[in-house]
Amino acid sequence: MKGQPTLSRKPRIVVIGGGTGLSVMLRGLKQKPLDITAIVTVADDGGSSGILREELQIPPPGDIRNVLSALADIEPLMAEVMKYRFNNGTGLAGHSLGNLILAAMTDITGDFVTGISELSRIFAVRGRVLPAANQAIVLKAEMEDGSIVVGESTIPKSGLAIRRVFLEPADVEALPEAVQALKDADAILIGPGSLYTSIIPNLIVPKLAEAIVQSDAVKLFVCNVMTQPGETDNYSVSDHLTAVQEHIGQQLFDYVIVNDGEIPPQVQDLYAEQGSTAVHLDLDEVTRQGYKVIADTLVLFRTYLRHDAAKLSDHIYHLVEDWMLRKE
Repeated sequence: MKGQPTLSRKPRIVVIGGGTGLSVMLRGLKQKPLDITAIVTVADDGGSSGILREELQIPPPGDIRNVLSALADIEPLMAEVMKYRFNNGTGLAGHSLGNLILAAMTDITGDFVTGISELSRIFAVRGRVLPAANQAIVLKAEMEDGSIVVGESTIPKSGLAIRRVFLEPADVEALPEAVQALKDADAILIGPGSLYTSIIPNLIVPKLAEAIVQSDAVKLFVCNVMTQPGETDNYSVSDHLTAVQEHIGQQLFDYVIVNDGEIPPQVQDLYAEQGSTAVHLDLDEVTRQGYKVIADTLVLFRTYLRHDAAKLSDHIYHLVEDWMLRKE
């Protein structure tokens, strides 16, 4: 048979994280012939999500809402409606309409996971969206001075370097569907996103961590382009990888995807005002640790720096495709 070999089925890819970076990447990945499952953090305790979490005793809906919108086949106007935030109104001000819709679906169906599933059906979501657990998790951090800071939204504001993060309850039960998705995965993709408050909280949910370690899927890490004030100040690429390894207890990834494109000086100045700098690619150290590095110009600048979703998803798809072809 002539030509390139083709896969016998769509690769099953599990994407883990939270926040804006994950949503941007998923917009690119959904254009590829992939069977996508997104596992999303439930440690958020700030803003609208934090209020709904506290008042309705549900997992925080904000990151889930962003991921649903990213994977949905909906009109641009509907996407705007989902992220619309009320500016006025007693009890309404500050709330995202999408968060309220998710809260309503949870109440109607009687379960957060079922509510997500029904909303996914309504919005023709390409793939599955699963919370890491079917309950809210409290994230805590031990800082370099030994003090403990409580709450995902509080940790980056402490002004102290983070030694480690941990969960309460420590024995939180991972969502069974999320564990099964990891066991069935051909590829596991982690990042981009806030290292200590979006990425690592998923990786330290006990059964999720176990399933990732035991999986023979290809494991990819997409490194952030910029450091995050209060979380990863002055971090290099290898510092990100070391933080994950110290929390998991072993090296996790086969490939690291990083931006090596130049960031214009005026953009760097803009970020510097917020205490953020470009993540340094210390290539020798990353390769010495045994990671394979895929480096390319992967950023776009509009109002903010974002990953180039199309280019990033091309790299991811080709890596996953090559991995599966070698296995078949």
